[in-house]
Amino acid sequence: MRISRRTMLLAPVALGLTAACGRAQAAQPIEVTKTPTCGCCGLWVDHLRAAGFEVRVTDVADLTPVARRLGVPDDLRSCHTGAVAGYALEGHVPAADIRRLLAERPAEAAGLAVPGMPMGSPGMDQSGHREPYATLLFTRDGRRRVFATH
Repeated sequence: MRISRRTMLLAPVALGLTAACGRAQAAQPIEVTKTPTCGCCGLWVDHLRAAGFEVRVTDVADLTPVARRLGVPDDLRSCHTGAVAGYALEGHVPAADIRRLLAERPAEAAGLAVPGMPMGSPGMDQSGHREPYATLLFTRDGRRRVFATH
């Protein structure tokens, strides 16, 4: 078997690109803080893991200090708070929206929130009943915009 000089020179480049793609697909760690008795929070964590995220969970009695440290506005608060790559995640944010946030990396964003625990959102979808809801992007200076609708 003969290997051309071109193949010998390009092989390390191809291997490097393959390794870089593997790193890009690696699980993105998400830190989730929740109350120990919340069932829907556990289902949201299951949703994230099924989508390929590495999730670390911490149970606490009071989420307020975590949410405030991450800049989550009080009126967007929910039953669990996540953190990924410097962004806050509040409530039942779909994994696809998190992936989009990480791909786009909007400079003004402090995080995403799904306020109100809507039926049909990840973790709130066991009954089969669905209601429309929006994922909101919130900024450090208090602005908000609809990031996705579901």
